[in-house]
Amino acid sequence: MQLHIHPDPAALGRAAGTEAAAVIRDTLAACGTATIVVATGASQFATLDTLVAAPGIDWSRVTAFHLDEYAGLAADHPASFRRYLRERFVERLPVPPAAFHAIDAETDPAAECRRLAGLVPAGPFDLALIGIGENGHLAFNDPPADFTTTAPYLVVDLDEACRRQQVGEGWFPDLARVPTQAISMSVRRILDSHRIVCSVPDARKAAAVRGASRAR
Repeated sequence: MQLHIHPDPAALGRAAGTEAAAVIRDTLAACGTATIVVATGASQFATLDTLVAAPGIDWSRVTAFHLDEYAGLAADHPASFRRYLRERFVERLPVPPAAFHAIDAETDPAAECRRLAGLVPAGPFDLALIGIGENGHLAFNDPPADFTTTAPYLVVDLDEACRRQQVGEGWFPDLARVPTQAISMSVRRILDSHRIVCSVPDARKAAAVRGASRAR
């Protein structure tokens, strides 16, 4: 895993996006196709800006998976991660990807987890783009996360620290509007990736990164 830490989100994002593009190009050259996991949130703004503009990627041979989504949130909600990825990733690619497997948050969460489980590759992802939350969460797996489940996706409860981060970043006007559950890729499935590019901007996440480093 390559961990990018930088106080300047734009510089961090450019480095992460450049590395991600190189991984995809190398994978396509070696294997013909690539599977990636795409994250959202403020940490990914510059990463995705750089990635979608990167030359030399045949996106028609790339399959992308959605990392996490709030349970019950409409696809057109300003905080919807489906909307985020549609606007910041899928619609900005020069050609459509081979597939983009979005999480449908408006259906039964358990059934959606089973549907997604039937779509993920049997082997590792080629690349996973992720961040770390202020409370140390990976995707929406808030501490203490489930490191034992082998399910690719699961329904998780969001703790208050996670939900307050969403308000602090401007995705919701107040805590009461933040959903209390989400559908998230599991920790073990995220870690089952050939390359993980983890971007962690801003001083507010320093304590989480230090804590994660001590836990290794």
